[in-house]
Amino acid sequence: MIPIRDITNNKKEQNLLSNFSIRRLQEVLGGKDMVHELHRHNFYFILVLKRGFGNHEIDFKSYRNLDYSVFIIRPGQVHKLELQRDSIGFIIEFNTDFFDSKEKELNIFLQKASAKNFYLLEKANFCKINIYLNAIFDEFSLQHDVYKEMIKSHLKIFFIILIRLRNHSIEIPDIKTLYLQERLEDFLQLLEENILHKKQVTQYATLLKLSNYQLNAITKKSLGKTASNLICEQIILESKRYLLATSHQIYQIAYILGYEDVSYFIRFFKKHTGFSPEAFRQYSK
Repeated sequence: MIPIRDITNNKKEQNLLSNFSIRRLQEVLGGKDMVHELHRHNFYFILVLKRGFGNHEIDFKSYRNLDYSVFIIRPGQVHKLELQRDSIGFIIEFNTDFFDSKEKELNIFLQKASAKNFYLLEKANFCKINIYLNAIFDEFSLQHDVYKEMIKSHLKIFFIILIRLRNHSIEIPDIKTLYLQERLEDFLQLLEENILHKKQVTQYATLLKLSNYQLNAITKKSLGKTASNLICEQIILESKRYLLATSHQIYQIAYILGYEDVSYFIRFFKKHTGFSPEAFRQYSK
């Protein structure tokens, strides 16, 4: 199985409800190279590099750790990180419950920013976000009155800057847009958590207290895809994770993914990727 990591807190971090931390890379590395083998998180992981050396692999897509770059890893994604000792920047980690469910706008900005795993910034734009990162670090370290709200405010601006750099413009979501985005994110989170056991649109619509029609309307409006399309994409992504991150036999992976008929799983995988599972594993090595 692919290891799942929780947030680890030192004594100082216990004061912040154990669901948020920010650390300077220099302190994390301690003058040594760092290698984290393939694993998942059950929290958000943000790596901000002012100076970057090494490599980063996210859901089997490889990136170089470059100067003025930002990586955002969503809960459930698989990644492997190699950071060299001279890297400079921040690591931010927080659970999904760090943002209150009532903070809909903030949650929307987080989801929009984290829809992209990698940002490469110009130096001037990096300097903008670095101001807010340093402010977050100071609030976290000093813990003055309402510091948690200050951290959230700075994070919100950080997310908005990233979205603006990606899209060149940003709109404050209205109530209808907020609802659609919230329902979509609920669906995507349920997919990540339940895909091994639930593969029918009806099952997710029931969990969301929606009809199949309503769920499809939300996914089509937001992403231009049916709910069934997104379920298939999640099955394939999870299949690739097990094929490339474990040494399990194909029949074992099929069983883990909820398929008793191995031949059906092989046909399904080939239909959506053009490769049999074994051929994909060999080709991707």
